[in-house]
Amino acid sequence: MLTLSLLRHAKSSWDNPSLRDFDRALNERGRDAAPRMGAYMAAHDIVPELILCSPSVRTRQTLELVLPHFTARPPVLYEDAIYLGTPSALLKRIRKVDVDVKHTMIVAHDPGLHHLAMGLSGSGDTDLLQSLAEKFPTAALAVIVFGGRSWSKVQLGAGRLKHFMTPKRLP
Repeated sequence: MLTLSLLRHAKSSWDNPSLRDFDRALNERGRDAAPRMGAYMAAHDIVPELILCSPSVRTRQTLELVLPHFTARPPVLYEDAIYLGTPSALLKRIRKVDVDVKHTMIVAHDPGLHHLAMGLSGSGDTDLLQSLAEKFPTAALAVIVFGGRSWSKVQLGAGRLKHFMTPKRLP
């Protein structure tokens, strides 16, 4: 079985309109939500073996606030193609993950992450699927499981949505 965790970056600041999108940092709400999501992940044993992360400032900051909640730090690859990656580009990258890795996490952006989660989630709890369909807010986490053993064979609609958590629903 393979597990794919999709984490959208936490809420970022729009205070400085002269900043490039890539350089926007987390705001206070984002700095609060990211570690709470990290704690949720650790409490539910959602700990990846490999992390693929957009190199933008806000995705890096989100990840750095999540990582301390894991007992071991997994390898992190910062890849330019993940920044504003389309669903098809993200899926292409997922299919290249080594067969020995059973749990991969992508930390990225909307709308690509939301469309990818929707496209991969062919089954799961009806309420979770409905929540995912409505919105993939900042710092939200979708966890999708696949029955196969090779990332290269991951197909649209073949995954089961196991978790979908948003910061507003966290305790």
